[in-house]
Amino acid sequence: MHAHVTPPTVRLADHAITIDDLRNDHRTHLPDHPKLLALLRYLGQTGVETLYWSRPIEEAAAPVGVEARTQAANADARRMAAEAATEAIASAGLSPGDIDAVITSHTVWALPTLDVTLVGDVGLRPDVARIPMATVACAGGVQGLVRATDLVRARPGTRVLVVVSEVLSTSYHRSETTPQHAIYKALFSDSAAACVVSADPLAPGFAIEETWEWVMPDSDDRYWGRLDAAGFHFESTKMAPAAPRDSMPDLVKWLDGWRPSWVVIHPGGPGIIEDVARALDLDPAVAARHAYASLTENGNLGGAGVLDVLRRTHSTPPPAGADGLMVGFGPGFTVTALRGTWR
Repeated sequence: MHAHVTPPTVRLADHAITIDDLRNDHRTHLPDHPKLLALLRYLGQTGVETLYWSRPIEEAAAPVGVEARTQAANADARRMAAEAATEAIASAGLSPGDIDAVITSHTVWALPTLDVTLVGDVGLRPDVARIPMATVACAGGVQGLVRATDLVRARPGTRVLVVVSEVLSTSYHRSETTPQHAIYKALFSDSAAACVVSADPLAPGFAIEETWEWVMPDSDDRYWGRLDAAGFHFESTKMAPAAPRDSMPDLVKWLDGWRPSWVVIHPGGPGIIEDVARALDLDPAVAARHAYASLTENGNLGGAGVLDVLRRTHSTPPPAGADGLMVGFGPGFTVTALRGTWR
């Protein structure tokens, strides 16, 4: 049984932040830093031109502590999630009461979780089935589609709403001045994305046939999150950038000689996009153009990133029946993939 995915809706946060804005923020608040010039160079090495944050830069960067930062991030994530979900349901030709299950992903701690608040915010049925995913981070979108596929196959007729909402700007701390932190400051954006997954095709698009989930052995030290009194921090080691490339042999082994003609790659950085495309014997400039465009125009949207790339794929859709693959990554280091066709 195929699991059909509707064209995703993406809600970008309200405030556009350019790389020059970040450079000016560093010049203003770190004028005497001994490595300021190096930090300014790192800010330009992500391939990103514009980020979208839920708060203006002065508010987002203010050292107000973990409680205030978390409350602001949750409020913004909740609002964007409701907006993206409402649009996704309407675009699929459905009403909120037609949704049988909701799967959510968001990175910042919240209680109650996003799946619960969406019931009231969107008008879902009180008896809707719920699967909340928290701190899945960049893997949220692809993991949500895996779990939706499981539900559609286990419960024929089920229509599953998948919603990812990320406020990653909460990890921006002026006090963090290592090279990797400078890169993350110029990489992460805020957004929400949503789509509906069902056994019956509600619109042309990606039809999932197989799913694959993989955890890299002994990879807890690649990427992780950290909380302290200042708020949420994203951390990594020097081994982290190579993790996507190192995982490709296992992905290729699962594919067992099969290759896609089109691909949706998590837009986590230029190197990630290129490594995946080349491992699949695809020309990155052609096959991964939507991933590059998403990264350049929006930054890394976290778990919503793959849904934005899939949305862009609808603008120049593959031929009907064309084989496709979606690949996402998450901390410590995980790989999740979806194999299917365009129908």
